[in-house]
Amino acid sequence: MSIDEQFMLEAIKEAEKAREINEVPIGAVIVLNGQIIARGYNLRETAQKATAHAELLAIEEACEKLGTWRLEDTTLYVTLEPCPMCAGSIVLSRVKRVVYGATDPKGGCCGTLMNLLDDTRFNHQCEVVAGVMGEACGELLSTFFSQLRARKKAEKKLLKEQKKQEEC
Repeated sequence: MSIDEQFMLEAIKEAEKAREINEVPIGAVIVLNGQIIARGYNLRETAQKATAHAELLAIEEACEKLGTWRLEDTTLYVTLEPCPMCAGSIVLSRVKRVVYGATDPKGGCCGTLMNLLDDTRFNHQCEVVAGVMGEACGELLSTFFSQLRARKKAEKKLLKEQKKQEEC
């Protein structure tokens, strides 16, 4: 198992924490000199904050721990390709390298829809490694959304049955 796969497993553990509280299962870790210095998982629904993405929470924790906003020698591991907001934060915090699992065809800005991390118009670019444990990361997301759809369908059916009984 490669170093990237080992750290992606840690990001997957973070994603599983999100899944356990019915959040979209996305997890991230930030590594410096072979050590995890920050972790984060999606808390958007729990916190009701649009910015409570795994990457941003991990970036905030890393900055606090290091006492600087410059994360120049770090690697960010994340289970899903970062969105435009997260990609912007990655560039602005000067993360050196980003490793992600599953691609995001609806919002991925590290190579799928565009690559903000490699845009030479910015004063910082990041190395991007895509698809590390992509199948496992993608399966985590597709299982979550499949279960969510089934749960909503069951709730809708139950409400329909309750309404029918009230009419009788």
